[in-house]
Amino acid sequence: MAQRKRLRTITEKPDYFDQLPDDLVLNILCKLSSSASCPSDFINVLITCKTLKRLATNPLVLSKAGAKTFAMKAERWSDSSHRFLKQCVKAGNSEAAYTLGMIRFYCLQNRGSGASLMAKAAMKSHALALYSLAVIQFNGSGGSKTDKNLRAGVALCARASVLGHVDALRELGHCLQDGYGVPQNIVEGRRLLVQANAKELALSLRSMLTWKPQQQQQQQIEQQQNLHYACTVMGTAITVCPLLSDFGCNLLAREVHPASKFLREWFESRSGALDDGLRLCSHGGCGRPETRAHEFRRCSVCGTVNYCSRGCQALDWKARHKVECVPMDQWHGVLEDGGDMVEMEEGDEYVDNIVE
Repeated sequence: MAQRKRLRTITEKPDYFDQLPDDLVLNILCKLSSSASCPSDFINVLITCKTLKRLATNPLVLSKAGAKTFAMKAERWSDSSHRFLKQCVKAGNSEAAYTLGMIRFYCLQNRGSGASLMAKAAMKSHALALYSLAVIQFNGSGGSKTDKNLRAGVALCARASVLGHVDALRELGHCLQDGYGVPQNIVEGRRLLVQANAKELALSLRSMLTWKPQQQQQQQIEQQQNLHYACTVMGTAITVCPLLSDFGCNLLAREVHPASKFLREWFESRSGALDDGLRLCSHGGCGRPETRAHEFRRCSVCGTVNYCSRGCQALDWKARHKVECVPMDQWHGVLEDGGDMVEMEEGDEYVDNIVE
């Protein structure tokens, strides 16, 4: 009898979690969703209990979710993932709108809906969405060559660069320097290229302050191997600080956005996802595919790599292609634009031509 009373007493203890005000729990969940390092950090909350699931799916919480909350694997893409992203978009989350827009435009080939979602994010000053729309305009993605709108691409790059997007600033500098979609202004173009380098250096130095050796150890090893290989090819020895090698800064690679990772995994893991004759952007951190044959620009020196934008070309040159690029006497195949050459240069660090 005494044991039964003791059990009854235990079961009748109050649940202090239920006594917490919803506003406090919502505030905590907002911070969790915005700082989650992977989707499981947020999903684990949803499966804890009905109360937490109800509060975690509140529009206020979903609107604050960060990009890493949507960093799902391409192999795990499902209708439930699609519904979750749509729910976040409905809540006003610009990161969700950009991510779902990229997936729909490139992976699901729903061009109109994907571009509309990216435009929705761009209207909320999402720099990556603005730059992605600029790349679409420059390449005429999803349409024919005549669908290119260079002036619109320049305007979108200008807006993204004001918001601090380095690749957009670099693209804008090249457009001014080459007179591509805008009246040529070589001096102003070069000034923007120098400014883009300075911003990139500042961002890299800032990231070093929070650098975690455990997460970046493999990346550091790869960078050292590339540097040693480059010095072996050139017959020189490493006698200076790595940050000042090769007349530039050998800095940590930029963190890849989850949407770009998803795109690359999607097309690399699924046979037939990319039509014959179409290629992915050669920059490992991009993931954009061609939507028609010969849409992307090709390196005019080796002809083995192609890029969706000057930003990707510049990043890939610094990361690996500077070591691998070997001149070829001639290319195989027919180029869509008849072999027009476009000079690509980034200050005095490199000169690499691409053909469109």
